[in-house]
Amino acid sequence: MSYNVRFWDIRERPERRKPFMVRWTVSGREKSESFMTKGLADSRHAKLMTAARDGEPFDEQTGLPASELRAIKLRTTWYDLAHEYIDQRWDRTPGNTRRTLADALATITPAFVDRGVAFSEPRVLRRALYSWAFNKREWEEEPCGEWQSAIDWMKKNSLPLSALTEADVLRRGLDAMARKVDGKAAAASTTRRKRAAVSEVLGTAVERGYFAQNPLAGVRWSPPPVDDEVDPASVPNPNQVAQLLAAVAAGRGRGPHVEAFFGCLYYAAMRPGEAIHLQRSQCHLPKMGWGMLNLTGGVVASGKAWTDSGEVHEIHSLKRRAATATRAVPIPPAFVRILRRHIDRFGVAPDGRLFRNAAGNYLDAAAYGVTWKRAREYVLTPNELSTRLAKRPYDLRHAGISFWLHSGVDPAECARRAGQSIEVLFRHYAKFLAGVQEHSNLLIEQSMKEWDKRAGEAPEEG
Repeated sequence: MSYNVRFWDIRERPERRKPFMVRWTVSGREKSESFMTKGLADSRHAKLMTAARDGEPFDEQTGLPASELRAIKLRTTWYDLAHEYIDQRWDRTPGNTRRTLADALATITPAFVDRGVAFSEPRVLRRALYSWAFNKREWEEEPCGEWQSAIDWMKKNSLPLSALTEADVLRRGLDAMARKVDGKAAAASTTRRKRAAVSEVLGTAVERGYFAQNPLAGVRWSPPPVDDEVDPASVPNPNQVAQLLAAVAAGRGRGPHVEAFFGCLYYAAMRPGEAIHLQRSQCHLPKMGWGMLNLTGGVVASGKAWTDSGEVHEIHSLKRRAATATRAVPIPPAFVRILRRHIDRFGVAPDGRLFRNAAGNYLDAAAYGVTWKRAREYVLTPNELSTRLAKRPYDLRHAGISFWLHSGVDPAECARRAGQSIEVLFRHYAKFLAGVQEHSNLLIEQSMKEWDKRAGEAPEEG
């Protein structure tokens, strides 16, 4: 866009079908439009000059003022915009994010049609959008018959972007994101994640001149509240963790193979994907004393349909960290012994990974989840089994972080070891931090009493 705009007088060419030519330049590039009558040419000339006087920038490529260019772009449909966004974003996006974007767009796109209009088979439409329209890997082949019908219907009925400047239309789409296909309420975290994805698409549309500002900014709509805090009722204490890990080690089948894997989640507060990726070269395991794990990344199960390689898994850098970032996590002697024992007994994969399945591939969440479920049934009482106590292997990570906090480790150091920001730590572990603060208050109060006592015992000056 440029403000360097100059106008010439209208040129008349009697021999032409449209003899009156309006001429102007944008950054030295000549532009022109021809008209049948002098009146039409004068009107167009005046309109362009008014836009320039009002301070509008002109597009160097088309020669049009920003307002006109935006009006033309607003005739683009939401479906076209979303499809274009996936096309341009795909190559620089990991598989798991591709899947998240496709899910969000497949949810909201059917809502951006005229009120009262709906496809006869909503599930077919959702699947066609998710698995083909917003999955670039599938574009090399035409969609199957029922999907093609659904896509054709969507292209025909998708609203133009100009309609998305209306709050009611946007609110209708946001409401759709808060529901599943069957009409039931979606999880609050899912709704927020989808809204963030749609907002990113609209933000990109602003950059490309489709909107002057993100339309969502002017809509009063609150997503369902998300409870980010870790529930203490789900976090096992150190004795329960020890019993659960012992049950895993004593179990049949894959149990002994994953005892150290679960230990990574507790003793080093690692995410499951980070533990799956752990290699022998990342481990400093002395015979005596504390060891160290130098984490470099994690494994994410994105699905074959979403990865460039066609493999189920992708290796990512540490969460929200640069590709070359590392995270050093000290581990206590008890866990050093568990890891040494695991390596001595089971060895490592050809690429150095500590944990693998029987075929030598990455651990599968469903498989180690079964092992954890059996250990939980063996250790916990019937009353405890009916609660959320240690319901998921991920609760071991929460248990590890909460134990650090309870032990008096500085919250900033807890956040660093866990690979979180201090803000996230305070938000997720507020209930545990409250206990830490109470303990800190007692220590401060005790110190104050000691100082008061010393002051009382000091001899008076005389």
